[in-house]
Amino acid sequence: MKKIYITTLLFSAIITVQAEEESKKVSLTLGSDFVSSYVWRGAYQTGYSVQPSLGLEAGGLSLSAWGSSDIASVGFKEVDFTLGYSIAGLSIAITDYWWMGEGHQNYFRYQSKTSDHLFEGTIAYTLPLEKFPLSISCNTMFGGADYKLSGDRAYSTYIELVYPFTISDTELDVSVGMTPQDGLYASKTALVNVGIGVSKTLKISESYSLPVFGRVMANPHSEDIYYVFGFSL
Repeated sequence: MKKIYITTLLFSAIITVQAEEESKKVSLTLGSDFVSSYVWRGAYQTGYSVQPSLGLEAGGLSLSAWGSSDIASVGFKEVDFTLGYSIAGLSIAITDYWWMGEGHQNYFRYQSKTSDHLFEGTIAYTLPLEKFPLSISCNTMFGGADYKLSGDRAYSTYIELVYPFTISDTELDVSVGMTPQDGLYASKTALVNVGIGVSKTLKISESYSLPVFGRVMANPHSEDIYYVFGFSL
């Protein structure tokens, strides 16, 4: 786990230097989504949820925090941190996931075999084609609590294709996600997430508009389907 700490410190140092050198280009984002249910990569997590986010970006480097809490209960809680870098359609990132829930007070436990965190590496690329902006991402767990029943590390991997397009003033996207091996998403190579999403901005008044979105998702492997509606603030 020491390699993870060193990598995190290096990323943080790079971000700090970049922010100092290009202070005028630093951007800060703050927002939150409210969703009818939380479904992640073809798997249901919990019901009505609030999902706040905070991000800092400078010169292609980014540091972001994202969370999710169940509105109807105090049981589900997730807090994730991501360090990333993007250039010319190519993105790389390292994410620290933690979703053990309220009352499970062991967040700062990082020791191998006992940590509840999941560490994931991501590489993504969007084709530089205006009429065909297809993106592909590969996400692989490389540390933390990602193990098979046998006790071997699972290296759970999720690969996704996303194609965005627009009809009138409405944004849509079609996505297909699969796992190539036994792991967190399925016990074998499987198609686990097929969906279509719609997002639109509703004009509430002359000075205020509300972004809303909806998504239908099916998991062919588990033979389940979901519909999620939400809005952003």
